[in-house]
Amino acid sequence: MPSAHDQRNQAADGSAFEPDVVVTCLKRRFTGVSGTINALLPWLSGELRVAYVGEDLPGAELAARSNPDRLRRMGLWRAIWLRNHGRKIVWHVRRNHELLLAVVLRDLLRRPIRVLFTSAAIRRHSLLPRLLIARADAVIGTTEQASALVPRVVATIGHGVDTDRFRPAADRDAAWRAMGLPGRHGVLISGRLRREKGTHVFLEAMLELLPKHPEWTAVLAGLCKPEDEAFLAPLRDAIDRAGLRDRVIFLGPVDAEDMPAWYARCLVTVACPLYEGYGLTVIEAMACRAAVVASRAGAFESMVDEGRTGSLVPPGDAAALAAALEPLLADAGRARAMGEAGRARAIERFSITSESRGIAEVVRGLGKA
Repeated sequence: MPSAHDQRNQAADGSAFEPDVVVTCLKRRFTGVSGTINALLPWLSGELRVAYVGEDLPGAELAARSNPDRLRRMGLWRAIWLRNHGRKIVWHVRRNHELLLAVVLRDLLRRPIRVLFTSAAIRRHSLLPRLLIARADAVIGTTEQASALVPRVVATIGHGVDTDRFRPAADRDAAWRAMGLPGRHGVLISGRLRREKGTHVFLEAMLELLPKHPEWTAVLAGLCKPEDEAFLAPLRDAIDRAGLRDRVIFLGPVDAEDMPAWYARCLVTVACPLYEGYGLTVIEAMACRAAVVASRAGAFESMVDEGRTGSLVPPGDAAALAAALEPLLADAGRARAMGEAGRARAIERFSITSESRGIAEVVRGLGKA
């Protein structure tokens, strides 16, 4: 007769599920980290047996339904008491509070787990996170910069994107026209509308460029939270004074499932944050054959092939951003050529399959340790 623990680990079909790795996403709001996990889970479950613990994620639900022997959604309590049958189960976490939980499970509750933390930060962690990271069994850095700032790094594995999901439109011009927006081409920026994301830098550049390039329209995809309205208000006023209200389009929040289509509609994508931990926007846009102009923040310098797939500018410099965008707005053919090169680069260097295989290799090594 199975024990109480074994009974808790029984699936609906009566089979016991013994994962190689527990992946956690314990944050209610869907963030960039959530998006990374959501995209990765279906691919990681092709490499490992995965137990997912956390908020609702479309990728997790789809993978759990289509391949229940490889990925199962679990409650936190059930995951804590998983049987390991002499193996070490790896807990893979990406946030500080998830790291704290995993360390407590291992050190206080004496669960037979290995703690794996992925660090994307390119600035020194504060004291408590540093102490927690030092307690991890292993750390993955997402860039060489991130890896240099933390201990116990066993691999540097950059994030990737699903280049089948993020793909060009069959006819970008037709896709743009179908939206009924002004002009012939779009310049897109996505993400929260706030200072840290460089919203003001983008809009200042657009205020300079749009009057000179009537075939172009600026598109902003992202939420403006109430606390950021005061920041955005004078920028909206400047748009109105310039007579550009119909050519600066605020989409508001855009569902993650709809973002590939917006990258594919717009010929140029801008990512100009003042600070970024990593930043998938540039890879997603390149995969959709968009030319990119990005600030030298996060991992953007490793993504953009300067002059070939896009351009890089100093963070916070609206004049430099306008200067980098000017040749693209003046010559749409140049932007198209950069987009073609960007798509090829995304497939070659930033595929999500490479990321999932790298993580799986680390997990297998830890599970044997």
